[in-house]
Amino acid sequence: MEARLKKTECVKQAPLAQILPPVILGGAGFSYQVYPDPNISQVRQVLRQAFNLGLRAIDTSPYYEPSEELIGQAISEPDFANRYPRDQYIIMTKVGRLGADRFDYSPSWVRCSVNRSLERLHVDYLDVVFCHDIEYVTEEAALDAIGILLEFVREGKVRYIGASSYRIDLLLQLAQSVLDRYGRPLDVVQNWAQMTLQNNRLETDGLKNFRDLGISCVCNASPLTLGLLRSNGVPVGSLGDFHPAPAALRTAALRAADYVAEQGESLAALALRYAIWRARATSTSDFQVSTITGIGSTKELDENISAISQILLPTHGSPINSARVERDAPLWNKVQEILGSWLNFNFTSPEANWDVQQQKFVKLKL
Repeated sequence: MEARLKKTECVKQAPLAQILPPVILGGAGFSYQVYPDPNISQVRQVLRQAFNLGLRAIDTSPYYEPSEELIGQAISEPDFANRYPRDQYIIMTKVGRLGADRFDYSPSWVRCSVNRSLERLHVDYLDVVFCHDIEYVTEEAALDAIGILLEFVREGKVRYIGASSYRIDLLLQLAQSVLDRYGRPLDVVQNWAQMTLQNNRLETDGLKNFRDLGISCVCNASPLTLGLLRSNGVPVGSLGDFHPAPAALRTAALRAADYVAEQGESLAALALRYAIWRARATSTSDFQVSTITGIGSTKELDENISAISQILLPTHGSPINSARVERDAPLWNKVQEILGSWLNFNFTSPEANWDVQQQKFVKLKL
């Protein structure tokens, strides 16, 4: 899972598919959205243990407050920095989304946001910067932001550029427009909760099309569907319950968790193994599908690493433990049977009363 980078590659860069590892640590676990009290002690412990176990990539965002600041503090501490030089890990962050209903894709803010992220993270370059949740703004705004990110690429402050969204159709549309306007593809896209036991639309509707558009990497975030696919319900941080799942879907997920527990298994571990299996099964030497898993504690980290090591083999041959897949398959099928009509149910993003032109919620007409 380790990736080694050289600063000199900031000018002539290797394809991202060659350096992005299969598993990425999600910085949303250090945010008020999913954790009641994110703090430096928590982040320091998780990052040190994660790096000791071989994880070498972190995905965060200014929206995941205060994730960037805490990560930056942890990785800049002398004992960590001396043990893990900057060229031995990947940092991915985002621009554009500031809060639950606050977005700023203006060129001036994108420049400010990138420079602020560099300062917060105490680094002199960012490996990947995504335009965050592009469905909440116009395509023109996202395209302009991509243009600014390309300026940072030329300056060597950003190495690769991408876009994130729940909406696969809008990611594909933007990717085509980037090709048309800038004559080069996006390096990577990030989609969430759609290569999971509950929803596999990223695999069926997205991957081939992304590859055809020249994109070499796809990040599958939220393999547990924002914490839906686990035994203790959706995570609730200090900002309250933000999860988009309807009550009936939550109930079905809890029924599935109870069934899996009766079989002596954890739904969270089972769901993570499924997501990683599908990501590796759809990756090739020049097209990488990576899994971003949010981790907020060392306990969660140990559980995730255990699940990952059961399905992902440290080998240059077949990376998947086929015996584990065979063992898990009946449980995967049963979970999907329990989910029933909620299988491949899509969330609404953006919300029905969001106006992309005004970038704010408006009153719906009756």
